[in-house]
This record gives sequence, C-alpha cells and structure tokens, in this order.
Amino acid sequence: MLADRVRDGLANPMAPRPARVLSRHQETADTVTLHVRPLGEPLVSAPGQITMLSAFGIGEVPISISGDPDDNSEFVVTIRKVGAVTHALSTLGGGDLMGVRGPYGRGWPLDLAEGGDLVVVAGGIGMAPLRPALYHALNRRDRFAGLWLAYGARSPADIVFRQQLKEWRGRFDMEVDVTVDRADAAWRGAVGLVTKLIPRQSFEPSAATAFVCGPEIMMTFTARALVDAGVPADRVFITMERNMKCSIGFCGHCQLGPHFVCRDGPVFAYADVAGLMRIREV
Repeated sequence: MLADRVRDGLANPMAPRPARVLSRHQETADTVTLHVRPLGEPLVSAPGQITMLSAFGIGEVPISISGDPDDNSEFVVTIRKVGAVTHALSTLGGGDLMGVRGPYGRGWPLDLAEGGDLVVVAGGIGMAPLRPALYHALNRRDRFAGLWLAYGARSPADIVFRQQLKEWRGRFDMEVDVTVDRADAAWRGAVGLVTKLIPRQSFEPSAATAFVCGPEIMMTFTARALVDAGVPADRVFITMERNMKCSIGFCGHCQLGPHFVCRDGPVFAYADVAGLMRIREV
C-alpha cells in the first residue's frame, strides 16, 4: 500500500515526476486538451482516476485523465482555466514540461455495468472524466447492452470534444444526445437542461448503471432524475474533485463528511453521498 511505503520512507508520494507535453488542442476559449508523456515509466490509469498536475514554480491542481485508458503511450488531460495553475498549464505546448503525480483514487465501476445498459450524463467539462469510461466501453462494446451519452453545455461555444461527439453520433452502437442551455442562431440541436433528455431515452432503468459528472448542482438534479426514472440509487455514480491537496489521504482538505475524496473517491455511489450533497458547506 502507498501509505505503508510512505511510513517506511521508501517513497515520496508528494514529489512529482516530469512529463513532456506532446501536443495541445484548444477545445473552447478557456479549455485545452494536452497529450502528455511522462519521462520514464508510463502512467497507467483506470477510467475515472485523477492526476495531480504541477506547473513548476506556480503550484499543483487535481485534473482527471480524459484519454483512452487502453493507450499507455501517453496520457491525456483536459484543463479549464480557472486559476493561476490551470492558466499556466493551459499555455503549455509541444515540448514543454509539467509535473505529474498519480494516478489516484477509485474509478468508474465498469465491471458492475457490464451486461446492462450504461448511461453516461455529462455537463460542461464534466465530459472529460467520463470520456475514459466511454473509451473503455466502446473498446469492449459486446460487454454492454445499450450505451447512451447525454451531454449538456452552457452554449454551443462551450461544447468540448466537438469532433469526437460528431463521430460518436454517427455510430450505430451508441446513442448520443447533446443539448445547450442557451442556443445561438446557428444551433440546430436541443435546448434545455441535460436532465430533460433522460425521460425520452429507451434504456432499461432497472438494469442500467449511470455515470454522472458536471457541476455539483447538475449532478444532484441529474442523479435524482435518473432515480426517478427507475435507475437504482446504488447504481448511479458521480465523481467529486473537491479541494484536493495531497491526494493520499493525509491532509484532510478533501474531506466530504466521513469520506476523503482522494482515498474513497473520486467516484462515489450517489446513494452514499446524496445526504451530504444536500448539506451546504460540507
């Protein structure tokens, strides 16, 4: 166990290792996707796990891995500029270095979803932590009955992974629905909250497993809508990335009631945290 290695002085889990940016793609005005390769051993992750990324001399932030978990030649992260560290990371280009720790945490329970319908609901940049789960399912498509993705963004300009969504919508083995809160003159898709897409879908609720990621208020209402549609509460999963600092369960910054997000999450069954999410400031 990592904690045992720390106590024994055999490893320094707080020391990032250098990684080189291979390429960058501008998703939206404030969001970029970086393809990165660690110097040395590859970073091997499960869908839903996170990394701690550092901009040297500035700081460190938790960022979900957003690439194909079956491709260990690189790792992919999608970063939205919300502070000094993410702003610095988002300006990196091919050849630049960053620091990386991880991966950390428990990922999406894809084994549980096998044999039934997999329902994925994303809001905004919440699509990034869910993309590895979709890659995993598509790479093993025969293990899942139905595969449905509902994605909501604030506006057409805020849609991430635009080209990939277009490609996925062209597949015959998955359903993809996209909606925006506010449309522009060119938008021809659905308008409204992503929860409005749920009742019109044809998945079998009693045998479905749902993965949800987005702003906390979006996850709360989406999880409730899925449960109201008949998906068992213990088969609805959300991911939380709150105030993570050490990512190894020592500092306590990410405590959510009795849970440490870095140790017990970031993926939680909605049934286990629904009560905590209703309490302000927890």
